[in-house]
Amino acid sequence: MKFLFPIFLFGSMLCAQTNHYEISFDNAVHHEAVVQGTFPELKNDTVAFRMSRSSPGRYALHEFAKNVYDFKATDSKGKGLQVLRPDPYQWQVVGHDGTITIHYTLFANRGGGTYSQVDETHAHLNIPATFMYVPSLKDRKIEVDFKVRKDLNWKVATQLPLVSGTTYSAPNLYYFMDSPTELSDFSVREFEVEDHGKKQKVRFVLHHNGTEEELDAYFENVKKVVLAEREVYGELPEFDYGTYTFLACYIPNASGDGMEHRNSTILTSTRPLANGGAERNIGTVSHEFFHAWNVERIRPKGLEPFDFEKANMSGALWFAEGFTSYYTQLNLCRAGIISPEKYVEGISGTFNYVWNSPARRFFNPVGMSYQAPFVDAATSVDPVNRENTFISYYSYGSVLGLALDLSLREEKLNLDDFMKQVWNTYGISEIPYTLENLQQALADYAGRDFADTFFDSYIYKSGMPDYKALLNAVGVTLAQDAEEPYFGAAVALNGDGHGEIRSNPKIGTPAYVAGLDKGVEITAINGQGFPDGQQFSAYIKGLQVGDTLKIVFNRYGVQKETNVVLASNPNYRLFLSEKEGAKVSKKQLQRRNEWLKTEEN
Repeated sequence: MKFLFPIFLFGSMLCAQTNHYEISFDNAVHHEAVVQGTFPELKNDTVAFRMSRSSPGRYALHEFAKNVYDFKATDSKGKGLQVLRPDPYQWQVVGHDGTITIHYTLFANRGGGTYSQVDETHAHLNIPATFMYVPSLKDRKIEVDFKVRKDLNWKVATQLPLVSGTTYSAPNLYYFMDSPTELSDFSVREFEVEDHGKKQKVRFVLHHNGTEEELDAYFENVKKVVLAEREVYGELPEFDYGTYTFLACYIPNASGDGMEHRNSTILTSTRPLANGGAERNIGTVSHEFFHAWNVERIRPKGLEPFDFEKANMSGALWFAEGFTSYYTQLNLCRAGIISPEKYVEGISGTFNYVWNSPARRFFNPVGMSYQAPFVDAATSVDPVNRENTFISYYSYGSVLGLALDLSLREEKLNLDDFMKQVWNTYGISEIPYTLENLQQALADYAGRDFADTFFDSYIYKSGMPDYKALLNAVGVTLAQDAEEPYFGAAVALNGDGHGEIRSNPKIGTPAYVAGLDKGVEITAINGQGFPDGQQFSAYIKGLQVGDTLKIVFNRYGVQKETNVVLASNPNYRLFLSEKEGAKVSKKQLQRRNEWLKTEEN
């Protein structure tokens, strides 16, 4: 969300009206919050109060109005006012005396980055999922009093500036909607980072059931991530109030998620810091903090200004989300949190997902980005064919970021310096960019021919770079086992001793060619019952490429037969070349060290 501090500060001085909210949690055990809002100095006889349909950082619709009930409206004297419902998203209030006070109950029980959760452990508030707003009053200042449960030792953590007590303010609606808030008995760690003589504070707020010692150890890795990502851009963004806040909930009742905001981010996980949870959770820290530059300030034009009344779409998510995903694990490696070996081998899953997907014949990275309103935590009841038609823009952009970085290094350039250039051109000034702007920025950095080749081949078309050569240049091997057999569908026991195909087979795979489909029940293979006592994937590995399996199966209550001819497994492995005996030259090792910022010999 864009927030130019001097402009909006000046605007708030011109417009003295302030909308006031308060929110309380007496029935938290049943996931209810009570919200009251007072809106003074109203000019129009009819005022429309809305619940948002979307949320900053999300691209799909979420229809937050569904969790609101017991709505009432009064004037300044407490007189009840007429309420109309012209559509599912708004409440029109008629006949006020210049002031309207609204009152409603919110049910909230999903603790992630999109929704709100209220229970006896915390009030985890995503603002669009919690507070009604008046679109015509979007430039007004807002104050909100969080009525914390003192009996539960709740405190307030938010990027909103404090007014006094538990009252916080926002200069306008956009900033308010972009300011998630955590009320709980949390712990805090913080440190200062200095850029150009100016110090800024980075706070880590954690609501968890673990120990202070676990938090201390985890915070050391959080600091390493912050500094590694600052190194990419050369500086931190200028946070509006001099502070960036991580709002983390690692608790059993949370939902795994991460959601970036302008001066804060939501981090939720059911994994505690103990027993390996810290290592698994730190990746979300890395991804979401990188968004403080890439998305929050280096911002696609299609997302600016953010529209709370519809789905928000951009063709640049392969860059905004995908390049951020590329840096997520890379920066953990650079920070020394994971080893180069683990980082490189960890790329394999994402690489295979993109490389082997038939979806590239239908959509390029821009087209995949346009799918976000249908896949970004979106819900629907009809089956879809995503296995064959969609590649996540996170993953697609990540492997393209890898290719661009290694391609630039062939030219004695690198992706870090390109990201710095984009930051200096579009991020600092907060000028929303277009795809053409990105292509021009790459041309300015690496030359017109380089930029046009990359965009024309891999962004506007669905080509794949020569990863084998690019990875070999940094001493990484891309290998395939041509002798490993491949069936081409996920199959598991269904409880009746039969095998059920659990996903749509990908186009061209043995299962697809044989006419098998999701939901099919395999009853026999080569005259024998479905293999019991072992996973189907292990059973297939015991066979040979080229073997023919006579499959008996049920579809829609009818028994059928087909033959499946096992193919070679199309998946690749990525690993450090020396791991399997190859000799790595000094030049390869030097390039790898420059890429990963390591000092291997």
